[in-house]
Amino acid sequence: MRLDKYLKNARLIKRRTIANEACDAGKVVVNGKVARASYDVKEGDIIEIQMGAKPVKVRVLVVSEHATKADAAQMYEVAQ
Repeated sequence: MRLDKYLKNARLIKRRTIANEACDAGKVVVNGKVARASYDVKEGDIIEIQMGAKPVKVRVLVVSEHATKADAAQMYEVAQ
């Protein structure tokens, strides 16, 4: 699944267009490298989002095309 779509489905970023813009601006890092919106997300990837005052770092647990609001929180875990 594309990175921008994953960020939207997991509800880490509200809209896919905003996720796409964040990737283009270099604010999203996957496994230590700046990632483009077309990056193919896999289970086990570490995603860091540098938006706002507090950066977010998560580990991908599940890649799902469709996720309800309840399922979205189980698609990732917050990494330290």
